[in-house]
Amino acid sequence: MPETPAAPVILGNEPGSFPHSVLAERHPAIIRQVRDAFPYGPAQHRALDALLKNCTEGAVEPLAADAPDHAQWAAWGTDEYAGQSWYDVPWLWSESYFYRQLLGAVGYFGPGAWQGIDPFRPFKRAELDAPETDEELAALDALEGKSPEERGRALLHGSLWGNRADLGFRLSAAGAESAAQAPVPALVADDSDRLWPLLSGTLCLVADNAGRELIPDLLLIAHLLDEGRVERAVLHIKPHPYYVSDATTADVVDALHRLTGAPGAAATYGHRLWSAMADGRLTVRAHPFSCAPLPYAEMPADLRAEFAAATLTIVKGDLNYRRLVGDCRWSPTTPFADVTAYFPGPVAALRTLKSDVITGLDADTEAALVAAEGQRWRTGGTHALIQVRA
Repeated sequence: MPETPAAPVILGNEPGSFPHSVLAERHPAIIRQVRDAFPYGPAQHRALDALLKNCTEGAVEPLAADAPDHAQWAAWGTDEYAGQSWYDVPWLWSESYFYRQLLGAVGYFGPGAWQGIDPFRPFKRAELDAPETDEELAALDALEGKSPEERGRALLHGSLWGNRADLGFRLSAAGAESAAQAPVPALVADDSDRLWPLLSGTLCLVADNAGRELIPDLLLIAHLLDEGRVERAVLHIKPHPYYVSDATTADVVDALHRLTGAPGAAATYGHRLWSAMADGRLTVRAHPFSCAPLPYAEMPADLRAEFAAATLTIVKGDLNYRRLVGDCRWSPTTPFADVTAYFPGPVAALRTLKSDVITGLDADTEAALVAAEGQRWRTGGTHALIQVRA
C-alpha cells in the first residue's frame, strides 16, 4: 500500500459493528434466500446447512483438495486463515470467502447438473424486470433534448447512484448546486469537474452490481462512445457470481436485452451498445482477480498493465472502493490521492456509501455528517462520492 499513516484492517469481531452484522445476520439470511430460490436436492441442502453452521459458529476451513481453485485460494489466504474464526480475519476476506463457499455448496463449480447455475440470478432478474426499471428507462427520453454535456452529467450521476438512477437522470445543474450547499450533502466529495478532462482514448470501467445498477453504467459508456469522449471502453465484470448482485457476462447480456427491448431512447442506447460490442469499441473483461479477496494494491502484473494502458479507469461501487483504497479504518480526511498512489494510471471512484471505509473528505464535511447523523452516513446508502486521482 502507499506510504500513508497506518490504518487498521477492518475485522468483523466487534459486536454491534456493521461488519459483524453482515457476518452474523446478512450471510445467514442469504443462505436461506438462496435455498428458497431453487429446487435444490438433498446434497445442496446438507451443504448449505453445514455452511450456515460453519460461518456463524465455526472456523475457516480450506477448500477441498480437488476444488478447481484450491491453489488460488491457498495463495489468497486460506493457508493463513484456516482454523481462525470468520470474525477474526479481515472482513473483506471473510466476506469474499463466504461467497466462494456458498457457490461450492450449491454445486456451481460442478461437476453435476447445477454447474454454472448462478444462485443469485432470480434476485437479479426480479430487479431488472421490476416496474421501477421501466420508470428509470423512460426517464432517458427526457434527456434527448438536452445538450451532450447535460446528458453526460445526468448519466454520470445515474451511474453513481445505481438503483437510484432515476434521481440521477433528473438531476439538473441547479439541483446539484443546491444539494452541494445543503448542511449534509448527498455528495460528500465531488471531483466530477476533474473527471471529464481525463476522458479520451481507452476507458476501463470496473463494474459493481448487475440489474438496475449495471444499466446506468452501460448507458454512460454508450454516451461516451457516441459523443467521441472515448474511443474504446473495457467493461470489467466478474468471471463468476460474487456477492449477491455482482455483474457477470450473463448479467451484461440480460441488461442489453432489457435495453434493446424497451421503448424510446433506451432501445437506441441498447442498439448502440450492441453495435459497439460487435465492432470492438466495447469489450467485456472478466479477470480472475475481480473475485479476489484482496485490495487492488495486490493486483497481478497483467491486470496492472491493462489499467496502466487505459486513459482512465472508473471504479464503481462500494466493494470496489474498499478494494481500491484498502479495507481499513482510515481517517476520513486521509487524501484519496495518497491511498490510490499505487494505481498504475488515472483512476476515479463512483461510489454510494454502504460500508465504513472512507477517504478524501474535507474536515468540515466530515464534521457536518457526524453532527447530523453520527456514523450512519457511512453505511446507509444515502450519500455518495466522486473522487479522482489523475
